[in-house]
Amino acid sequence: MSERPNPAKDKSFEFALKVIEVCRDLQENKREYILSKQLMRTGTSIGANVEEGMGSFSDKDFHYKFSIAYKEARESHYWVKLLIGSGLIKKEIGEELLEKVEELMRIIGSILKTMRNKIEK
Repeated sequence: MSERPNPAKDKSFEFALKVIEVCRDLQENKREYILSKQLMRTGTSIGANVEEGMGSFSDKDFHYKFSIAYKEARESHYWVKLLIGSGLIKKEIGEELLEKVEELMRIIGSILKTMRNKIEK
């Protein structure tokens, strides 16, 4: 059974894979464990919460899970900016991550807005 394309699901998975790659590099080559662990946690949590939300049994639960995904994306954005600012990751790599997570924030934010309107009716 093939699934329909789902931008939130697909892009959060792609972002998580890129985060894993960057964090692995930080840990193996820069011996940086604290910030990379924070980014690993938040960057992979986005997709996990999107998946949970898609399996929700109610609109409120769906909205709740996507709210968490949005917050994790915001936090990931912060950690990436911090890693760029501290010089721990190259600017080009950081900008690619920022682009991806900002797109996720727009997609998830739009879904939340639609759901909020549906729940309020």
